[in-house]
Amino acid sequence: MFEEEDNMKSRLQLNLISDDEPELIPILSLEDEEQINAENVPEVLSILPLRNTVLFPGVVIPITVGRDKSITLIKEAYKGNKIVGVISQKDISIEDPKFDDLNKIGTVANILKMLRMPDGNTTIIIQGKRRFQMIEEVQNEPYLKARILAISDNRPPLNDKEFIALVDSLKDISYQIIQNSPNIPSEAGFAIRNIESPAFLINFVSSNMNADVTTKQTLLEMVDVKSRAQKVLELLSKDLQMIELKNQIQSKVKGDIDKQQREFFLNQQLKTIQEELGGNNFDKEITEMKEKASRKKWSKAVAEVFDKEIERLGRINPAAAEYSVTLNYIDLLLELPWDEKTLDNFDLKNARKVLDKDHFGLDKVKDRILEYLAVLKLKGNMKSPIMCLVGPPGVGKTSLGKSIATALGRKYVRMSLGGLRDEAEIRGHRKTYIGAMPGRIIQNLKKAKSSNPVFVLDEVDKLTSDFHGDPSSALLEVLDPEQNNAFYDNFVEIDYDLSNVLFIATANSLSTIQPALRDRMEIIELNGYTVEEKTQIAVRHLIPKQLEAHGLKKNQLLFNNEAIVTIIDEYTFESGVRNLERNIASVIRSIAKSIASDESYDLKITRKQIYKILGAPKFIKDKWLDNKFAGVVTGLAWTANGGDILFVESSLYPGKGKLTLTGNLGDVMKESATIALDFIKAHAADLELDSKLFEFWDIHIHVPEGATPKDGPSAGITMLSSLASSLTQRKVRKKLAMTGEITLRGKVLPVGGIKEKILAAKRAGIEEIMLSEDNRKDIEEIKPEYLKGLKFKYVDTMNEALDYALLSEKVRNPVKIEIPRTTPALKID
Repeated sequence: MFEEEDNMKSRLQLNLISDDEPELIPILSLEDEEQINAENVPEVLSILPLRNTVLFPGVVIPITVGRDKSITLIKEAYKGNKIVGVISQKDISIEDPKFDDLNKIGTVANILKMLRMPDGNTTIIIQGKRRFQMIEEVQNEPYLKARILAISDNRPPLNDKEFIALVDSLKDISYQIIQNSPNIPSEAGFAIRNIESPAFLINFVSSNMNADVTTKQTLLEMVDVKSRAQKVLELLSKDLQMIELKNQIQSKVKGDIDKQQREFFLNQQLKTIQEELGGNNFDKEITEMKEKASRKKWSKAVAEVFDKEIERLGRINPAAAEYSVTLNYIDLLLELPWDEKTLDNFDLKNARKVLDKDHFGLDKVKDRILEYLAVLKLKGNMKSPIMCLVGPPGVGKTSLGKSIATALGRKYVRMSLGGLRDEAEIRGHRKTYIGAMPGRIIQNLKKAKSSNPVFVLDEVDKLTSDFHGDPSSALLEVLDPEQNNAFYDNFVEIDYDLSNVLFIATANSLSTIQPALRDRMEIIELNGYTVEEKTQIAVRHLIPKQLEAHGLKKNQLLFNNEAIVTIIDEYTFESGVRNLERNIASVIRSIAKSIASDESYDLKITRKQIYKILGAPKFIKDKWLDNKFAGVVTGLAWTANGGDILFVESSLYPGKGKLTLTGNLGDVMKESATIALDFIKAHAADLELDSKLFEFWDIHIHVPEGATPKDGPSAGITMLSSLASSLTQRKVRKKLAMTGEITLRGKVLPVGGIKEKILAAKRAGIEEIMLSEDNRKDIEEIKPEYLKGLKFKYVDTMNEALDYALLSEKVRNPVKIEIPRTTPALKID
């Protein structure tokens, strides 16, 4: 009869819980009912649609409001007269019901309470007043309003004996149902006994009885109260019969058979019913899994676990929750590629051809893959290397993994690690947890259906950690060739061999990778591309790809090299080619628009057209500055987007020897400036400087582009040269750029990012580069074509650097650096 226990307690006890003291709402009396019937009902009401319940006059029920329209309606009504019209939907699946989607008979309701629940939902307590009929729609936004007509009940006379008997029967049957149903609280019987109004009793029972919305709506639409009472009594009688029959069956079964016999009996019944309905046959399913297992190539240990689990599955009740957990586990064991491998393609020439076709340059990576393939061909069995490709964005780290898989003839799997913070994503959850799943390593191998794929771990430097654990620590086992032959996943609970998987990690920076994890990987650095390389990549890969993507043929559009270089130099500032591809796509889209519109266009894209399509240049290349100013020196810097040049400026003015640093410099860069100044003070005589100069002149060092943060030790030699030039007013060598860290003992130390810095120097028109002697080995590793047109000066000490960087010639109109002459104080005896 009645709905679940929680709803019954709230409805029958009528106890509203709020932040204040509990508020008891009394059961409707005859006087209250007469007062409600006498109240005037507005001609136009705001309509609140109900999805799965029906409100009867006099009844108090809680409603959880979730729709945006309904929440708006409730808030406005609660601020006003708190009166709304409540009508059930014809189809509960409609999310935004219109006027025609609602039943026409509903109940005027008064909002008694509006509560904000802990889960964020809004719950209202409403009490039905009178029935009404919707006549026509008045508005639909922001919520539905309709013109209504109040409907009165046809009530029998107070002395109608048949009606009195009907009401008494309703009370008796309701009380019997409450007594026979353990889930309904005893307070419900107390409420039933104390209801005085016959009409309210009928409505109360109709609201709480175990019936669907359609049946309840039918009861609400019945005008005659006596007919409604007969219908409710009929439904209650059927419910009582079902409850009594169910109780008899339960008592009989409980007395005749014990727990195991009952489970067996119900299982047999369930199987018979499934067979009759044409559903799943669980015995057949288990047999199929055993046949599939007989064809698997797995170890003895895995076979033993499978046999144990499949035997256990046969003993579990299919309706039990544990059955699905065990079934999922067995399915995973069957679908994992335990010893299923793809055959490697040992044709080294073909592998080189595939790698060269997909990617331009990247010789280090290609050679390493070919070396691995050669050893595998000779030895027949070798642990896969674990490589980490490190480089700026857009240089082809991720796409290289797919090319490697194609070259080797292996399956390709990519797993993004960016933002991953839960260790269970790597190792999985234990089966005992609800919704447990294996880790993503095992899941991806299951999808690949091969135990030796090329597995790309993308963005390994973006891993994070929190209270869920540290996924980078979980990767230590995955990426250790000495351990990953027995990888343990918490869900699988069996060691899985990952030694045949070719793991390739990608990262933009090594600094954020855990040291232990970094130690397990073979680091291969991918530097940025030169303008020449980018031009070749555009011609060979990007332009054909974008032409195809935009539905154009190769003969419909041609780019000359000048146009491509213009895009590279003036519309992109990156080490990779992502923005280059976007700009090429923009140009092609513009031409595609002309073709589609039957407009004339130039077949060959020139520099002039690039300006017309892409607009004004977004980036202006820094050029070397003339040496006519003292203290202005060109330095080389490394950024996430590749190399760049920077200018260090210094000037003198009378003061008290204070050093001022501007240009948004980091701590390390400030320390470099301090070291440079102290070195010059210590070696003032070598530069023919008066040591008292530093007491009467202030020094200001500035690095332009102040909005950009700058840091690092590589500008040390540049600051030293700038200060020395400013203090001596000597010119700096023309078209010279420099990079190197300095020390107090006068050494010039090596720095990183040499290739990127060289590319930046070439773009800026630099002809000479001064750097540490220890960086000579880095220059020797760079291709000769990158070094063409550049001269290198290697220095070991800071004095050597100054001797080479500063010319003997002074700048035009040098600053006259004068030192005040102090008069000795008179000595008075």
